[in-house]
Amino acid sequence: MPRQLTVCDHPLLQDKLARLRDRSTSPKAFRRLMTESGTILGLEALRSMKTRKASVRTPLASAPGRVEDEPVAVVAVLRAGLGLVPGLLRLVPHAAIGHIGLYRNEETLNPVRYYVRLPKNLRAYNVLLCDPMLATGGSACEALSILKNSGARKISLLSVIAAKAGAARVASHHPDVRVYTAGLDPKLNEAGFIVPGLGDAGDRLFGTLED
Repeated sequence: MPRQLTVCDHPLLQDKLARLRDRSTSPKAFRRLMTESGTILGLEALRSMKTRKASVRTPLASAPGRVEDEPVAVVAVLRAGLGLVPGLLRLVPHAAIGHIGLYRNEETLNPVRYYVRLPKNLRAYNVLLCDPMLATGGSACEALSILKNSGARKISLLSVIAAKAGAARVASHHPDVRVYTAGLDPKLNEAGFIVPGLGDAGDRLFGTLED
């Protein structure tokens, strides 16, 4: 397992992963579970965020404390990455939000870029990249390259589920990026989907599954 990969084993996150995998989970429940998973993954990813000493006044006396000391940007890889954003905004409601639009060429499995909108001065931000399915790693690597070319220097990748091949590819191309996931699955099928995985996260999130 790549050293920069963290498989979060929190019992509540593992419960949510099991429910996300379940084919009978409705789009409404799927959205809620993705939101909640985003919150837990965000807590793990933000352990290393910068803070500074501060003093606050309680009803009884002054007390030392620590407060945030760096801006956070949440960047969603469209469209499935949108499912993690609300949970992250519960933690950092003041975060800047960016979007990277990529789709996968079904013949080559390579990512194709169609939209990029990111916060200005990205170099100053602690960036959380949301890509729930780390399958081949192609889209994640492309999104990470876009962020770095836009100035980002501190980036964490949040994925609900990852395949070993995708995790290895990110580690090879972006060894400075930490990856946080709820589960690591062994393989991909011929279409490049994670097995056992949880299906197409975007379709399940937005209720666009074909009959």
